[in-house]
Amino acid sequence: MTFKIGLLGLGTVGTGAARILLDPEQRHSLLPELQIQRVGVRSLAKPRQVELPPACFTTDLKAIVTDPEIEIVVEVLGGLEPARSLILAAIAHGKHVVTANKAVIARYGDEIYTAANQAGVYVMLEAAVAGGIPVIQPLKQSLGANRVHTVTGILNGTTNYILSRMQQEGGDFSEILADAQRLGYAEADPTTDIDGLDAADKIAILASLAFGGRIKLSEVYCEGIRQVSAADIAYAEKLGFVIKLLAIAHRAGKSRHSPDQDQLEVRVHPTLVPIAHPLASVNGVYNAILIEGEPLGQVMFFGPGAGAGPTASAVVSDLINIAALLKAGLAAGHSSEEVAVHPLLICAHQHYCAVAPMSELNTRFYVRLRTLDHPGVLGKLGTCFGNYGISLESLVQTGVHNEQAEIVVVTHRVCEGDFHQALDEIRSLDAVDSVPSLLRVLQ
Repeated sequence: MTFKIGLLGLGTVGTGAARILLDPEQRHSLLPELQIQRVGVRSLAKPRQVELPPACFTTDLKAIVTDPEIEIVVEVLGGLEPARSLILAAIAHGKHVVTANKAVIARYGDEIYTAANQAGVYVMLEAAVAGGIPVIQPLKQSLGANRVHTVTGILNGTTNYILSRMQQEGGDFSEILADAQRLGYAEADPTTDIDGLDAADKIAILASLAFGGRIKLSEVYCEGIRQVSAADIAYAEKLGFVIKLLAIAHRAGKSRHSPDQDQLEVRVHPTLVPIAHPLASVNGVYNAILIEGEPLGQVMFFGPGAGAGPTASAVVSDLINIAALLKAGLAAGHSSEEVAVHPLLICAHQHYCAVAPMSELNTRFYVRLRTLDHPGVLGKLGTCFGNYGISLESLVQTGVHNEQAEIVVVTHRVCEGDFHQALDEIRSLDAVDSVPSLLRVLQ
């Protein structure tokens, strides 16, 4: 029995997936039954790193998704278009889809999954989040008995690499970013990574699976690492923290403005993480996802979050899942068109989750201020915070330079809206020169 595959894209991930499919020895027993039928590429003249007959290659990508012989389409083109249109066309022609495209799923998942459910086909996306780390299927299946409370992840290897080096070397963000670009760990245009957009796409997908509802990407709060300085890294270390770009999805409970409605917090931002926390030791380009639920408690997934091998591993694992289900259905005497999709592998939720505004977030804060070195400044700061019910864990003057004092404050849990009101009042004080840094602290 053979299942024919159309591969859209033969870049880093596409090449990695093709190599696995062409070398099935000592891998899963279903791999020999997965056959690459056609490969869509931008140029036929470009040399290839996989051995396939020249007739397999085409620049007509639409011909692949409409080919009646192809049963599964693998989309590893990246970008929004033509990837979105090709995925929808494949679904419309009754083909199952495997994709590594988190941007398309995060923005158009509603449209894609509605079409897939109506067509009775699978759209599988293990490779779209955290590279080779298996987290999508566990959320769909293994963790299904749990009421998930929180998903917290380091989901972008570039930012984790930069922050890890800042911590280890004491260097500034800009110089380490430039070195990461030189070494190939950061793109020439690193905006998507360092501004948190990549992690936002991924946490939107994970939140949808963890909490059983669709997520509007526009409601995911997103803040990157540009403002994190070497001084903040050093102060955090003295206070017993490391700084990580965290993607967090949390079941927040009832809204204080809409008490009948359950809400989620879905956010990406640099965060002070206690050094004893499991995510604090995840360094370099590695990713990790910590899931907390009841009755399980905590479970953490860790591994390489990108690259040809890890991402291709996830792509092929999805192909194996689809092939297994199709084969089981055919063995039961059904035609490929009659095989019902497996309820644990589809995205069936229709409603959108309510996402709480950041002003309602309750968290701890780290803030670094520059003030005039005058008597009574600490008292005035304490009074401003007290006016808004903000309890301080620590308030320390760390040094004086050019007649300016640097003061670091860490709060207890506080409503974000109240904290920003207090900070606005503090900024208006004559003795306060600036607020160079404001970061959240993991609970």
